[in-house]
Amino acid sequence: MGSFPNLLTAIIVTTLLAMPLPAVAQELAHRLFGAHRAPTAAAPAAIGSYAKGCAGGLVQLPETGPTWQAMRLGRNRNWGHPAMIGYLQDLSRAATTVGWRGLYVGDISQPRGGPMTSGHTSHQIGLDADIWFLPPRRLNLSRAEREEISSISVRTEDQRRINGNWTAAHHALLRLAASDPRVDRIFVAAAVKIEMCRTATRADTAWLQKIRPIYGHNTHFHVRLKCPADSPGCITQTPTVAELSKGGNGCDETLTWWVTEYLNPPKVPRDPNAPPPPRERTVRDYTLADLPAQCRDVVAAR
Repeated sequence: MGSFPNLLTAIIVTTLLAMPLPAVAQELAHRLFGAHRAPTAAAPAAIGSYAKGCAGGLVQLPETGPTWQAMRLGRNRNWGHPAMIGYLQDLSRAATTVGWRGLYVGDISQPRGGPMTSGHTSHQIGLDADIWFLPPRRLNLSRAEREEISSISVRTEDQRRINGNWTAAHHALLRLAASDPRVDRIFVAAAVKIEMCRTATRADTAWLQKIRPIYGHNTHFHVRLKCPADSPGCITQTPTVAELSKGGNGCDETLTWWVTEYLNPPKVPRDPNAPPPPRERTVRDYTLADLPAQCRDVVAAR
């Protein structure tokens, strides 16, 4: 019985990939990648971009470790490039030096990366991970508890300020996370970045440039690693943080846009006779043809 899910996956994927190339190329990618419960046996490789790619040779973050727990195990998204798995384990240990018992780790990637069956535009190449803002009280949660427990929000409902859940330990953890040279950038709610800029020590703030404001991200922070050396097909995000910083820390006046115009955009009158704009494509619309050519081999591998 234990092999039945893997056999069913093989049948589904084999059937789809037996279609003529034009037909399979149009199959929705999130269905193909979401059907897999295990990674490929190939060497680790991040392929394509963080929001349009796949990955071979991913490894699983163990469900529980001495200083971490993987959450929402039913999603089967605790797979990552070995660089990411090592980073998460290292950060969880370092977290114990700044007041945390460890970390609750949310989504990383599916076993073969690719577009997810639900949620998340990125997390497609094994180099993105969500870390909950909820400080663990226990690191022995059952599988059932990990499906039921939720993280906490660290900003106000109006999105403009941090709330009482934010602590100095959160600041210290994010500083540790961003100071690691493997990290490309970290996404947080704008209110978090603003607060960190307000309270950072002026003598050492270069690491703050990696902390990037974005919508959402009030219950977790999203770590994105740089493309590893073993993945020549990995596309570096542009502009890079180095290009964004120009020696700064991202605490300039442009940061306030997120809590001014973003939340209250200027009203632009719409022509009542103009046709409605076409629906924008989302990650759930991607087909295999939208992804790098190597992703066909990744999804077809036994």
